Amino acid sequence: MTVAHTLGGPFGLTSFQGLGKQIMDILLHVGAHRTGTTSFQHYLADHSDAIAARGTCVWGPRQTRGGLFTGLFPASGGLGPDPNLVNGRVSLLMGEARELGADQLLISDENMIGSTRHSVRSARLFPAIGERMARFGSSFGGRVTQVVLAIRQTDQWWTSALAYTVGRGHPVPDADQLDRIAHDPRGWRDVITDLACAVPEAKITVARYDDFAGHPDLLFSQLTGRAAPVSDTGYWLNRRPDVAALHAQMDPDTAELPSDGLGHWQPFTKDQTAALRETYADDLFWLTAGADGLATLTENSTATRTSTSWPEGDRIKGHHHDSGQRKLAQSG
Repeated sequence: MTVAHTLGGPFGLTSFQGLGKQIMDILLHVGAHRTGTTSFQHYLADHSDAIAARGTCVWGPRQTRGGLFTGLFPASGGLGPDPNLVNGRVSLLMGEARELGADQLLISDENMIGSTRHSVRSARLFPAIGERMARFGSSFGGRVTQVVLAIRQTDQWWTSALAYTVGRGHPVPDADQLDRIAHDPRGWRDVITDLACAVPEAKITVARYDDFAGHPDLLFSQLTGRAAPVSDTGYWLNRRPDVAALHAQMDPDTAELPSDGLGHWQPFTKDQTAALRETYADDLFWLTAGADGLATLTENSTATRTSTSWPEGDRIKGHHHDSGQRKLAQSG
């Protein structure tokens, strides 16, 4: 058994004080969705042995969505959250990883900050990130070392998110919803501010999608500060469906998409796209100016990818595991 797969043992209660005895950096990769997260997680799984040999324990969605954090949020049946159970499980499994030689824990799960579906329904970028990440941070005893968030040009992120949700059977947004999305003032700056408030003990690092997409090895090095396993695999997973793919998944009698079946769906008007890009430009200006001391923007100067194209490689759709002063914003 390698450290990267260390989730054995019972999910029983254990003293949460044991977490404090573990000398281990805790690194959270929280997405965002539609920024190459699935590709990054496949890279981690494909190189688990080499990553474990570097002293890094990896928990991906297969682990984080397998019961580890059950009880952190209210159950659908109405049961209240039970953070003590979560704290016990986390402490136990961190102890096991430490015993196997890990001095670093890397957790990658974009659902920690909320779902794409919730953003689309609310017409806002991750409105519940503050409340959710405060709970995840508390499950590690407030000892999170670093949180990495990848951001994407806002109009491209929303276009990808809408195509993804429509492809999963959700309704095509109407004109009013698209206009609310385009002119909502909440941008990545607000998302990052909420995140910084939720985990005040952690360093917040922001990576641009255009700098790291297609380069999961470089993102690994950015996260861990360690040399990444070399890979000759081109990762392109969970990609945005084009118009033809969306039509194939939708009822033709109710489809409200262009009928030519060419290229990608563009739901926004030119004016709406311009508004979204202006918001992103403001966000980048804030980040490059220092983000009020809340976060650090990092760039991959060695990346050759500067457009929306992707390298050749595996193009499987979906997840292998799917079937300043910080003021916390309320979830929306």
